[in-house]
Amino acid sequence: MSRQANRGTESKKISLELFSLTYGALVTQLCKDYESDEEVNKKLDKMGYNIGVRIIEDFLARTNVGRCHDFRETADVISKNAFKLYLGVTPIVTNWSPAGDEFSLQLDSNPLAEFVELPDNHTGLSYSSLLCGVLRGALEMVQMAVDVRIVQDTLQGDLQTELRLRFLRRIEESMPAGEE
Repeated sequence: MSRQANRGTESKKISLELFSLTYGALVTQLCKDYESDEEVNKKLDKMGYNIGVRIIEDFLARTNVGRCHDFRETADVISKNAFKLYLGVTPIVTNWSPAGDEFSLQLDSNPLAEFVELPDNHTGLSYSSLLCGVLRGALEMVQMAVDVRIVQDTLQGDLQTELRLRFLRRIEESMPAGEE
């Protein structure tokens, strides 16, 4: 029995490492294809957004999480469920704004950046921009417009990776014209 459980954990670790290495190869290719780090950052964010738009259905089906009633509940679901499920880490939710419309996710260990060192000629590269896009895309699909940005990055010399999420507005569902 313990052998089977051990295999499952080992399999997840191998899959995460494979994802990390594959992501690194993707970022390397984007750096070759685009002239500036800013263009690469935008491309990574856009790719992440497209992933987020699609991954939310899988997340909701796997976790059976209901609708969040406020931004604090959303933060808990993201940190305790989503990151754990897809990246195997649980970020700390911190630095809430007084209005409760902004918070940070702090990652002591960023699985995307595990085997990475940025070259000196790519100091403007925001390697984990994909995560910003994923969060934006997924939250948009559950009617939440947010701004997500990287505040700290271990690849830039910081002690941790910190993503800052700011609630912009609730997106109202609309019926197609002529249907009511």
